[in-house]
Amino acid sequence: MSRRHKAEKREIIPDAKFGDLILTKFMNSIMLAGKKSAAERIVYGAFDQVEEKSKQDPLEVFHTALDNIKPSVEVRSRRVGGATYQVPVEVRPDRRQALAIRWLISAARARNEKTMVERLSGELLDAFNSRGSAVKKREDTHRMAEANRAFSHYRW
Repeated sequence: MSRRHKAEKREIIPDAKFGDLILTKFMNSIMLAGKKSAAERIVYGAFDQVEEKSKQDPLEVFHTALDNIKPSVEVRSRRVGGATYQVPVEVRPDRRQALAIRWLISAARARNEKTMVERLSGELLDAFNSRGSAVKKREDTHRMAEANRAFSHYRW
């Protein structure tokens, strides 16, 4: 990490089909080994399946699902006098989004459907309905923060 100045954020171009910045970040996170077209095929295929199954706008389903996954508090380790405490802290908005995207993708990859398109569409619909692995991860994070609320005075 540079001590001189903060790293500047890169400009992200909205995706071709929906013109959404968050969707582009999501696609970039799904992408493996620089294969953007494969990531686009997976995401757009999943969106088609979501539209087919839920009869709703897939972009709206995607944003609602992300909102259901975003954590508001998390625990961070803080060392005080030789002991390490799990201190609950509020999550910055950009980190909330990044965590939600990461959790959604890892939950989709862990599912046992045949193709990634089916896994992602299933996880999106589960998150939209406030169930599934990604939402459970958020609730576990919140539960951990609630359990360690006694150490919140160590917040820095």
